[in-house]
Amino acid sequence: MLMRTDAFRDLDRITQQLLGTAAHPAVMPMDAYRVDDAFVVHFDVPGIDPDTIDLDVERNVLTVKAERRSPAPDGAEMIASERPSGVHTRQLLLGDTLDVERIDASYDAGVLTLRMPVSEKAKPRKIKIGDGGGTPRQIVA
Repeated sequence: MLMRTDAFRDLDRITQQLLGTAAHPAVMPMDAYRVDDAFVVHFDVPGIDPDTIDLDVERNVLTVKAERRSPAPDGAEMIASERPSGVHTRQLLLGDTLDVERIDASYDAGVLTLRMPVSEKAKPRKIKIGDGGGTPRQIVA
């Protein structure tokens, strides 16, 4: 078998694996939006065993860590390896307005979905204006 070596092509391949490309980002792609009184975040993590997903919140920083194991058994000769394997991590800075004690997580069809409710203290509310409790006074200019 004849093999050709191109140092620039190898460097480009390594750069794409480390930094990603528009078609294949190196990080977990995500969508985030607000609906009603919650923020919803979807992470694309296809091929990930849900048991390997770890969610951690510390000081309003949400860390998502997931591991994709190589599909080839130990000792197998890998012919092509284009799907990234290993541990993938993504961190989000959460605002003080979110109730981090009530985050709900679900995993379906390769998408990890997090629902983070807005805390009660951050929701808009009406403030009643009292009558002052005293007698009316005339303002003299």
